[in-house]
Amino acid sequence: MPPPAGRFLFLPAWPGGRSPGTLLRPLSGPGLRSGARAAQPRAGTAMATPKKLMKAIRVFEFGGPEVLKLQDDVPVPEPGDNEVLIKVEACGVNPVETYIRSGTYNRTPALPYTPGTDVSGVVEAVGKHVKNFKIGDKVFTTNTVTGGYAEYTVASQDTVFPLLGNLDFAQGASIGIPYFTAYRALIHKAQATPGETVLIHGASGGVGVAACQMARAYGLKVLGTAGSESGMKVVLGNGAHKVFNHRETDYVDKIKEYVGEEGVNVIIEMLANVNLSKDLQLLSQGGRVIIVGSRGPIEINPRDTMKKEASIIGVSLYSSSKVELQQSLAALIAGNESCWLRPVIGPRYQLKDAAQAHRDIIDSQGASGKMVLMMS
Repeated sequence: MPPPAGRFLFLPAWPGGRSPGTLLRPLSGPGLRSGARAAQPRAGTAMATPKKLMKAIRVFEFGGPEVLKLQDDVPVPEPGDNEVLIKVEACGVNPVETYIRSGTYNRTPALPYTPGTDVSGVVEAVGKHVKNFKIGDKVFTTNTVTGGYAEYTVASQDTVFPLLGNLDFAQGASIGIPYFTAYRALIHKAQATPGETVLIHGASGGVGVAACQMARAYGLKVLGTAGSESGMKVVLGNGAHKVFNHRETDYVDKIKEYVGEEGVNVIIEMLANVNLSKDLQLLSQGGRVIIVGSRGPIEINPRDTMKKEASIIGVSLYSSSKVELQQSLAALIAGNESCWLRPVIGPRYQLKDAAQAHRDIIDSQGASGKMVLMMS
């Protein structure tokens, strides 16, 4: 089959079939002197294989949003035996990607790299051992091998799932981290049960909206917080019985008044470095704080956990087993079928505006749905 139309860079085949990405250099530009010619193959050698090129965000050093560099000469990756090549239509932007980019997260990739895990798009090619997907399938992912801020990405087949129901690509890119994390936090870790009260602290973003919808569907009393009027409307419109503005100085007192002496059974916490000490004041006997996000350290009084025999539990989606991911997927498929799974899309950005998206996700006055990068 002839190579697809597009920008090409002629390179020798890379061992194992995978392009080396940023180890490659274009045939023109700052890498070559003016007037210099590309090296010619020696007589008797085979012609090099043409490599299709794509646009992608590349990070060559850790730092602020400005380190996100758009390049248009990145070789399209090739899938391994158990991998899928996806033509990306949309990619979710998650707060954790800003922590990784800054170099402050507890795990950092080797430089250079392309950010992004939650993509949706169309299968372009599959490895020889992939049986569940074919070219042309619409899919979404919970992780990628080569990064999602790109026109094409490779993902392991066990992190690729059929796009649910009538969801569009932007919604598909809003499922991965938000809904799988919400299920892991609420069900796998908090083990929340119908009739309990859950407070979703930061409920208007991607994970927060997912947790609101899920908790309401599972029979919990749902409280949420948001930092703007628009965010509060999003929270109320997606399953919360009551919403509080966490920018008000007395909002914790208002929550205490609302729940009374019984307190809150479960708190899903998106910003533990700010809220954890307050959370411990709100818990019921045997209550659980589930930490989904934190941007730094915080000092707490351990005695606040002792009297109530409260638990503080951290969540990492990357620690999920394959069985747990399949359980989450089954729940989300059921949620789609029963119509409670409804990803809410917030700001949309073009790939070239990834740096601005990273600024906005951290500095905005309040989320109102899931932030996504669109490829077209």
